[in-house]
Amino acid sequence: MKILIIEDEPALGSAVRDRVRQAGHVVDWFKTLTDARAALIASSYDFLPLDLGLPDGNGRDLLREIRRDCSSLAILITTAQDQVSDRIAGLSEGADDYIVKPYDLDELVARIDAVARRYAALPDNVVMVGTIRIDLARRQLERDGQTVDLSAREWAIVELLARRPGAVCSREQIEDALYGLSDDVESNAIEVFVSRIRKKTGPGLIMTVRGRGYCLAENTSR
Repeated sequence: MKILIIEDEPALGSAVRDRVRQAGHVVDWFKTLTDARAALIASSYDFLPLDLGLPDGNGRDLLREIRRDCSSLAILITTAQDQVSDRIAGLSEGADDYIVKPYDLDELVARIDAVARRYAALPDNVVMVGTIRIDLARRQLERDGQTVDLSAREWAIVELLARRPGAVCSREQIEDALYGLSDDVESNAIEVFVSRIRKKTGPGLIMTVRGRGYCLAENTSR
């Protein structure tokens, strides 16, 4: 998943960024509402851990803006222990979950995964393509019952396509899912990653739709 972190405390923000990246997600981190709004215009995100007390305003303002746009972006609010009223208000205004500071980074990752499963709209979070089994909850791909080792970005491509069975994802959409705003993207990066995935899984998992992008093979089931 691609995750936008909004946290103004440098030590906490960098720790969260590093732990979430370690879990295999693409991360952008900003410290203000102004920068976060610009990022949301420039890119698409799947999950937003949102600090409420920020230098240029209350995170609830951004939460309301996002929900007014009917965005399906999953939002987890992070608050101090004494901000009970803010937590209640945030949940009422459309947040999916909350976590109280100070929090354990592994718990944060677990909550991110739990909310993502609810948004996936896949009953058991498993997608089958022939003999290939894609387990979105466990972030695992098996071929003929054997686990296939994928890099973080290889998995990100598989996950993106698996969450959109039947849909074609353009190269631009895949790049947006794989890279943060500050990352450099080589011109043939997506082709290289898809080629590596095909070598590991066989040629029948990801199909090229000429002039449009990539999709999972047509014999996909849930």
